[in-house]
Amino acid sequence: MRGTRLLQLLSALSVVFACSDDHGEDGAHHHEHTRRAAAPNTVTPPSRPLEWGDINIIHTTDSHGWLLGHQKASFPEPNYSGDFGDFASFVAHMKEIAIKRDVDLLLVDSGDLHDGTGLSDGFPPGGVDAHDSNKFFSQLPYDLLAVGNHELYIYANALDTHQNFAPVFKGRYLSSNVNITVADKRGNPVSVPVGNRFAKFKTRKGRKVTSLGVLFNFMGSDKNITVQKVEDMVKETWFAEAIKEEPDLFLLAGHMPVAKDNWPVVFDAIRKVHPLTPIMILGGHTHIRDCLQLDGRSISLESGRYMETIGWLTAKLDHRGSHKHIKFSRRYLDPNRITFEYHTGRRNFSFDTLKGKFITTGLKALAKRFDLSFLFGTAPRDFTINQAPYPSENSLLTLFIEEVVPTAVAINNTRASIPNIIIANSGSQRFDIYSGPFTKNDQLTASPFTDAFLYIPDVPFDVASQVLPILNDAGAENRKRGLEGLLEAREETMYGLGYVDRRYMAWLEEMDRRNGVEKRAAANQTLGYVTHDSCPGVGDDTPHAPLLFNPVPDFIGSRPPNVSADAPIDLVFVDFIESQLLSILNKAQTVKVYTTADVATYSPFLTNQVFGLYAQGAWN
Repeated sequence: MRGTRLLQLLSALSVVFACSDDHGEDGAHHHEHTRRAAAPNTVTPPSRPLEWGDINIIHTTDSHGWLLGHQKASFPEPNYSGDFGDFASFVAHMKEIAIKRDVDLLLVDSGDLHDGTGLSDGFPPGGVDAHDSNKFFSQLPYDLLAVGNHELYIYANALDTHQNFAPVFKGRYLSSNVNITVADKRGNPVSVPVGNRFAKFKTRKGRKVTSLGVLFNFMGSDKNITVQKVEDMVKETWFAEAIKEEPDLFLLAGHMPVAKDNWPVVFDAIRKVHPLTPIMILGGHTHIRDCLQLDGRSISLESGRYMETIGWLTAKLDHRGSHKHIKFSRRYLDPNRITFEYHTGRRNFSFDTLKGKFITTGLKALAKRFDLSFLFGTAPRDFTINQAPYPSENSLLTLFIEEVVPTAVAINNTRASIPNIIIANSGSQRFDIYSGPFTKNDQLTASPFTDAFLYIPDVPFDVASQVLPILNDAGAENRKRGLEGLLEAREETMYGLGYVDRRYMAWLEEMDRRNGVEKRAAANQTLGYVTHDSCPGVGDDTPHAPLLFNPVPDFIGSRPPNVSADAPIDLVFVDFIESQLLSILNKAQTVKVYTTADVATYSPFLTNQVFGLYAQGAWN
């Protein structure tokens, strides 16, 4: 979830479940937060065994608190139904296989453990985001981890990472270009790495590894957290010293996409010193499956989001100084028990390890402590962000802006009888809602952001009705108003602040456009990811048909009231877009210059509360 810091930064920019009848002591409905003992029978098994090399890597990234597995019955959710206890058992068995094969197996994570589900974000007042859920990560034998931008939006989260999480990994949690200011032993402020700048270690087989943990050029960190630009980092003396000695392998983990970002800057700096040393890059951040090779002796892998993908990367190493291309392989695994059992040669009765069972039990206990099973109501059908067109009755965005928000913000509101237009950014909704129990955890996953609802009173209807289309930069007339570069500038700025939905959606759109109609018509494959990357061979471990994709606008609005053109109405909007909206409102008319002085709070409820309020009435 975006932290308060991100909201402040972006708002300043002008560029613009059926449930049992059990009740708790408070009379509230609860729904047991369970997981399947095994993946559903409808889950498709992997298509072929994994390829093994001399160096083998299991990769996670952008987990965002999704440690209990995806628990809904609608596809593609069953593909990702394994929980972190299942994953722990999988890792343990794969380690045993690696020993039998007499090869190296490393476990790597590329950041963003915070913000996304109730396990990370549903903590009681006074807690710290992901402090409890991170303890489960600490129980796995990670060889290398890197900091993500979601660890940095709020200083308390970064400090908790620095003081309580990074030390667990004894120098293997890396933040090469990220510092945090803390007090030294005398109480004086000092800027230090959140983790370590680099790591040098030997594998079980004695191979020398040099590692970095690099974050993209992130501009949205909280006060007392600094992110050095990647191009400046490679000029540092410590960097030169770190890469001076040639290892058997450079292993680079970082929260930066493997394409269209700054990995080539790091890669080229290493290649100037070591032109032939194998380089393996594990990236993240844009939530997609991707792979490319910057040369014949390197490979870069990105492994999706939300524990929907487990990355598998291997290399068959040759002698030092060889000019030949290295044989690499990669695979994107759907994390469910059928996948895990297939690749470990185990069955349900022999798959679970003691630690895996312990982690699953702990996750369920944490969910209970955070009251994540609190039941608001039962969703009558699936509501999706992109699978259903916007607007439509199955669109989550239509439901949100036309039904949920108007209902929730009218509660105990003296202005509820005054006609209004409500505007929000579509990115405020982060995950689909599926039919069945709608719980506190579902609310946090679908609509996690803490945006407030503001309003400007007495805006003429004909003026207020222009704001949404101009925000979406619709039509040639709007371009005449000086908005030619609006979308491009906004995208660049929002990317720097950590906003990645546009890149993820572009990936889904391309996937559907490439072969969606044909594969779905065949009706012999379940829905899921269908990856086309730049590396040779087929990357997906399990064949799927791609999800239907429908584009959505950047901004969405409620149904306009039936009033005259000059009728005064309330223009209601989320604080996330306040600066942009004021700027555009002043472009739409010249009678009045609107400023923040004209803005007031419309409702005490935030965007992460409105679905619960709506569901308690409409879905019961």
